[in-house]
Amino acid sequence: MGILLISYLRPRALSGLVVVGIGSVLGGCQSYERAPLDIISHRSTVENRIKTTEPIDAFLDRLTESGNRTPEHFDPNDGLSVAEGEVLALFYNADLRLARLTANVPLANYETAGLWEDPVFGFDGAEVLSSASPFEYGLTLGLTIPISGRLGVAKDRAGAAYAAELKRIVDAEWTTRSRVKSAWATWAVAETRVHLLSEMIEQIEQIGLITDRLEEAGELAHVEARLLRAELLQAHVRQAQAEFTATQARVNLLGLLGLSPTSDIDLIASLEINEMTSSEDELGRLIESNTLLAVRRAEYQIAEETLRLEIRKQYPDITIGGGYGSEDKDDRLLLGLSIPIPIFNANRSGIAQAKVKRDIARTMAEMTFEQLAREIAMTNTAILAFESQLLTFETELVPMLDRQFQDMEQLIDLGEIDILTLLETVSRRFDAKNQLLNLRLALLNAMIERARLLGPDKPRAPAPVDNIPNQTSHRAETIPSLPKEGSR
Repeated sequence: MGILLISYLRPRALSGLVVVGIGSVLGGCQSYERAPLDIISHRSTVENRIKTTEPIDAFLDRLTESGNRTPEHFDPNDGLSVAEGEVLALFYNADLRLARLTANVPLANYETAGLWEDPVFGFDGAEVLSSASPFEYGLTLGLTIPISGRLGVAKDRAGAAYAAELKRIVDAEWTTRSRVKSAWATWAVAETRVHLLSEMIEQIEQIGLITDRLEEAGELAHVEARLLRAELLQAHVRQAQAEFTATQARVNLLGLLGLSPTSDIDLIASLEINEMTSSEDELGRLIESNTLLAVRRAEYQIAEETLRLEIRKQYPDITIGGGYGSEDKDDRLLLGLSIPIPIFNANRSGIAQAKVKRDIARTMAEMTFEQLAREIAMTNTAILAFESQLLTFETELVPMLDRQFQDMEQLIDLGEIDILTLLETVSRRFDAKNQLLNLRLALLNAMIERARLLGPDKPRAPAPVDNIPNQTSHRAETIPSLPKEGSR
């Protein structure tokens, strides 16, 4: 809101005020600075990330200081472990880097929220043509004084929005760490499957040598020999597919780590199943620690602050204005004051919409909790089922087929050969070990998902990546801390 106040000034006074006004406006403006996009330089940066470990070492030190669990050392030259991969992902993962940069938008809004509106400064002039009156100049100046307190509430809302963005970063980081563990296990299983197929092919080829001798001696029918060759060809096809799957899994994993797909770094395969996070009250743990639910609570706080702001907007602010001037050689001092009366409008539309949005945010938080409760129950059920199946395969089926294969080898040494039974044993043995791999991967993924749902053991802030320059633009991806209570 504003008022228009016109004052008539003498030319000398007017020229001085105009110069001062223009200088004040230009002094507060910013200048444009070009920042060209250089993809070629970025390509070199990505390819050399794993070779330049100094930023990672500094980042690892800050992670340790902030209370995060970190690997004992970081040295990619002796192979990259899962724990070291998580550190790389926290630092270089593209989605996380984008989320941190996106957080600067609500941060900028928070840092500039609550400022007074700029005063309105204008000029007017008039010449009376029908008489010899002097040329009259006019100056307008209006200033709004926010006595309603809405600027402080706007600052609080901007702080809540920034806090919610930081919660989203924490959720993204926690989820990314789980994705890295799962992708690592998927790659490790794919690599192990390639080795299992190579072992099976080697065994079939050894059987093939015996088959060739028996076929030449006329002791084996051509039908059985062709069956063996067909099995060998199928095994080679499966191996080629397995190698492609393993390569694809490695590229996906390197992408999560923020490394080049052609990086030749050695990855340490691991299928270790860590102990599950224990919690007597899992639903209580979800409410307290789940990172997605923390985001929903932060979004609800935004809705609360939005409603508070809309209610405060119904209270009026005062707009004042004044000036100096002369008319017909009479000097004048002009003052003006205006204040709206909230009777007809009173920001009823804004308040009504804010109430509805608060109800939506409440329902979203409640729905998220209900969904998480279902997910943790299903995950626990899956863990029990996979553990039971895994126990059967590890203690009964696979050992039994291993003994069967050893017995068949002893029979071959004794000259008693049943090619079809031997081939069936090799095939079933591979299938059992392959299913065992799949069960281990499924169990590991279920346990990773359970840990993700239950959240970290203690509240987390975003990873301390601030003051680490972007190697392409030499620009810091800063993530300041949450706004302190009472400082808004």
